[in-house]
Amino acid sequence: QLHLVESGGGLVQPGGSLRLSCAASGFTLDSYAISWFRQAPGKDREGVSCISNSGGATNYAESVKGRFTISRDNAKNTVYLEMNTLKPEDTAVYYCAADFKLSNWCQYYGMDYWGKGTLVTVSS
Repeated sequence: QLHLVESGGGLVQPGGSLRLSCAASGFTLDSYAISWFRQAPGKDREGVSCISNSGGATNYAESVKGRFTISRDNAKNTVYLEMNTLKPEDTAVYYCAADFKLSNWCQYYGMDYWGKGTLVTVSS
């Protein structure tokens, strides 16, 4: 079976940091661009960041630029989202998704696989 599993969520104070991980099982991530999404209560899901299959291209939503960093370790079959200077408005369930794409590009639609999400709560 093919799975994506997110981990690393939790409760953090404003200004704090978390690192989310997205691990794949049943397939290798090196042929997939990976995108992180989030959905806050009562809001639509939004794309947060994405990375091409090689790691050569990345993209960030304006709301997280300069605070979040996406990276990948294909040898570990894992993608990371380093989140710094967290704000209460970053509170959401964070999902990773995989898009089969052998090009230096990533996007926030047409995902092939989704994880079940990990909750990030930013609160004092």
